[in-house]
Amino acid sequence: MSLIIYTENTECQDCYKCVRECPVKAIKIENHHAHVMEQDCILCGHCIDVCPVGAKKIQSDLPDVKKRIQAGHKVIASLAPSYISEYSGIQAAQVIEGLKKLGFFAVSETALGAEEVSAALSHVIPQEKQKILISSACPTVVMYIKKYFPDFSASITNYLSPLIVHALLLKKHFNEPVTIVFIGPCISKKAEINIHNNLIQYGLTFQEMNQWLKEEKIDLNHVTPQLDSSFFPYPSEQGRLYPIEGGMINTIKDNCQYTELNYMTFSGIKKINQVLMNFEQTRISDFLFLELLACEGGCINGPACTASINTVQKRLDVIRNSHLPKEKKQYAADLDITTEISFLPSLKKEVEPERLKEQLQVIGKFNKQDELNCGGCGYDSCRDFVYAMLDKKAEKSMCVSYMRKLAQKKANALIQTMPSGVVIVNAEGVIEECNRKFAEMLGKDTLFLFDMKPGLEGAVLSRIFPEYHQIFKNALKSNQGSYQKIVNHQDKVLNLTLFSIETGNIIGAILQDITEPSVSREHILKTTRQMVKKNIQTVQKIAYLLGENAADSEVLLNSIINAFSNEPKHE
Repeated sequence: MSLIIYTENTECQDCYKCVRECPVKAIKIENHHAHVMEQDCILCGHCIDVCPVGAKKIQSDLPDVKKRIQAGHKVIASLAPSYISEYSGIQAAQVIEGLKKLGFFAVSETALGAEEVSAALSHVIPQEKQKILISSACPTVVMYIKKYFPDFSASITNYLSPLIVHALLLKKHFNEPVTIVFIGPCISKKAEINIHNNLIQYGLTFQEMNQWLKEEKIDLNHVTPQLDSSFFPYPSEQGRLYPIEGGMINTIKDNCQYTELNYMTFSGIKKINQVLMNFEQTRISDFLFLELLACEGGCINGPACTASINTVQKRLDVIRNSHLPKEKKQYAADLDITTEISFLPSLKKEVEPERLKEQLQVIGKFNKQDELNCGGCGYDSCRDFVYAMLDKKAEKSMCVSYMRKLAQKKANALIQTMPSGVVIVNAEGVIEECNRKFAEMLGKDTLFLFDMKPGLEGAVLSRIFPEYHQIFKNALKSNQGSYQKIVNHQDKVLNLTLFSIETGNIIGAILQDITEPSVSREHILKTTRQMVKKNIQTVQKIAYLLGENAADSEVLLNSIINAFSNEPKHE
């Protein structure tokens, strides 16, 4: 099975934003690219939303769905209730007709499955002996609890999600094989479909559906509904509330004896984490039902939604399009919607203190003060980052402070070991760094200052190199890449090579004393080679011009000879 969320390596750019934003840190950095770890991922889709370059992609079922339709199969759409906010202002009949134009045999509401789940819970809750029940409607929440809060696994209701229950209902209505395709805002539904592929075969996001409609040039706003543009087998009622916070609870509580205080809803993984982390401190004396939704505000804000309207408007759209059932929904006793959901828990490996200390030192963290906990690597603390390194999920190059210090060390080592003088100066004419050789070239006084303060950081160039500091200023203003100049300083002749480091702000210079025997010999050889090369180029140019001139002359003379040779002879 291919990854549901995968990374396009060519587009991933070392920003680690997905690591920072992933609520469960299910991202592995490998060769500087961020990959989703399927066994740890909860498919919340947040990494896709936050990736600044769109490197995170969703595995698409769209080509397979098109093939099924083209092959003549009966393909049924299970349309998520959040279609109401996704296609705000568009009639349900227009959406249905638009999907039929794409080739769907029928369109049904996933909300029918939601109503069945609520009816079952209404029947069971009054007899429930557990103190806590957690809804199983959101597959991301189920994965999150099973993997990261396994102690709460027993509290999850043992009912299939509304989508899978809806697939069961559709299978009951058809006596022949049909292909069922879910359409909605959720990515984790794709994982659920993979598990229950005997009931439902494909899952399309709203993004994929909108792409398909665009390809076929179908604008839902301008679709004309037909007489049969209605939901199969009938429209849902209160089940349409499921995609908003508290929607599930509203479809349950009116049929149960418990009061409002026995129901709570929380949305967003961060909020759910806070609830579950501190739950042991909660004093519960009676039954409590928790409706937990992975997306803040509910499914109307799912990761594959495209509607740009705000959450308030989305909620209003959903509420206005739902209504109370005419009569109490009866639980379909002949439909078995119970299940056992299992995911392996994601356990954090224990690390011995000595091993942790050793790895901290690898990234330059020798004491508490070195642990900046800046979050640049994507982890909340340096220690969390080290745990990820030990778990082969992170690379030491992700640590910004470590890489900066390493770059500085490399640059310093290179500068200090160079046989030539090196100096780096900013726009104010203040030295940012230099090596000992530079101080030696400028004389004993400068060398004395260097020994007092290695690098001469903060020294004013005009005070130690007064006759030529203007050259540096002019070079900064000129914005030239690099150029050379021969200058006299005391009893030395210096070859000064200036180069821009940061245009208009920082400039560097390499100084060579060409009066030194080795440098003088090298300088003479270099100058001689340049002169020889220049002379050869001049000779080649002269030869070319002479050759061209000779060729032109030959052509002209031959034409004259031919002209005279062809004239008739006079007697």
